[in-house]
Amino acid sequence: MDSKMAKEFIARRIAKELKDGDVVNLGIGLPTMVANYIPEGVNILLQSENGFIGLGSNPEVGTENNDIVNAGGQHVTIKTGGAFFDSATSFGIIRGGHVHATVLGALEVDEKGNLANFMVPGKMVPGMGGAMDLVSGAKKVIIAMTHTAKGQPKILKKCSLPLTAAGQVNLIITEMAVIEVTPTGLLLKEISPFVTIEDVLRETEANLLIAEDLKIMEM
Repeated sequence: MDSKMAKEFIARRIAKELKDGDVVNLGIGLPTMVANYIPEGVNILLQSENGFIGLGSNPEVGTENNDIVNAGGQHVTIKTGGAFFDSATSFGIIRGGHVHATVLGALEVDEKGNLANFMVPGKMVPGMGGAMDLVSGAKKVIIAMTHTAKGQPKILKKCSLPLTAAGQVNLIITEMAVIEVTPTGLLLKEISPFVTIEDVLRETEANLLIAEDLKIMEM
């Protein structure tokens, strides 16, 4: 599948992880796509660290409101009943443990649940943003990313880039697999219908445990 299809596939699968009543924070980039695929009948509250709760799906072209943008500066919509507030309140929600799940992108994740997602040494980067607070404050940390970058694995034995957080990742979802971080290692729980176990193992540097009830990822 091409890059666009892969990202849509990842976003659709992550949306199935969200439960009715959850407060969820979506990171910039790929994670924002999750808002478009929330299952019917599941009502969640999407929170943006720049100061509001109640995000809706992406606006249609031509209907954007320049005063309603997420933490990445992308146009978003707000649902009826949503609220705007200052950064102190927003980070109070995050640091106070009121976010049930956060979905973040990653440059690297390793078998200890360590996350590197904010910089590549020697390159200009926007900074860590709220990621450090989110991974330590949210009850569940879900990583949304493509399985490889330019043919190189992103799920490693040990992260080589500066860490955003150590040991905070709970679940990794790529276009190839769903992998849970457990005390005994990375557990391969689901694979894409377009790949084999051998494909996933070949594209993953970290050691993977194979779930006895390994499932096929749903489209």
